[in-house]
Amino acid sequence: MVRWTLSGFGDEIDADPAVQLPVLLALGARHVEVRSAWGTNVVDLADEDVARLADVLARHGVGVSAVASPIGKSGVGDDPAAEQARLERVVWVARRLSARYVRLFSFYRPDGVAAADVRDTVVRRMRAFADVAERESVVLVHENEKAIYGDTPERVLDLIESVGSPALRVAWDNANFVQVGVRPFTEGFAMLRPYIEYLQVKDARAADGIEVPAGYGDGELPETLTALRDSGFEGFASLEPHLSDPAFPDVLSGPRRFGEAARALRGLTDGLGIELA
Repeated sequence: MVRWTLSGFGDEIDADPAVQLPVLLALGARHVEVRSAWGTNVVDLADEDVARLADVLARHGVGVSAVASPIGKSGVGDDPAAEQARLERVVWVARRLSARYVRLFSFYRPDGVAAADVRDTVVRRMRAFADVAERESVVLVHENEKAIYGDTPERVLDLIESVGSPALRVAWDNANFVQVGVRPFTEGFAMLRPYIEYLQVKDARAADGIEVPAGYGDGELPETLTALRDSGFEGFASLEPHLSDPAFPDVLSGPRRFGEAARALRGLTDGLGIELA
């Protein structure tokens, strides 16, 4: 039996970590991915709130799989020094929460500007980010968010290989690839597998881009999970379902639909001989 570590974006359940963590524990996860707490993004949490969050985590016996930062989810022409300072802050938070991984992105470009025209700037800025990560012994995992430089497999590969740092790896998201017209497993998995270190579990329909539970969309989740299993992946599988629930309008999923997402993932992994713990 192959074993992966289950985690999830706690703020998709509720804004309050004291509500998030019991739900995750009930679903069999002993880790959380921290994007925000009490309605405040991780990069903006005050020192006392980071300490408060660490205490809540310790009381529940929950670890942090990654700090899901917004770094690089900004314009490629925005002030580099300001974004670099924000990264330094997020890395400090990650170390305070004993998290090895920090999620980040590779910048939006202005309307009408080709990806090739910002490529060198993106690589240079990501290299500077990687320098911080190497110094602080954390690993940056790049998410293939829609409309950033690294939103297609080819550009993600170019970015990772051009930066050339062991501190920059791939956070694989099937749904985001679907939403930019890519068949994730068919068109991207083989080229990126050497760099995939973190799995964000989300699925989507190609026809309208709507997120659905794992295995219910066009994200080729069964093929992806099978290939990860067969290639020796042993990392985190972090639920980021984006399943809206009218009963919980202030969060992306809410506890009921987050549970639905967790059960859908287990339905796939149980059939593949993958234990989630």
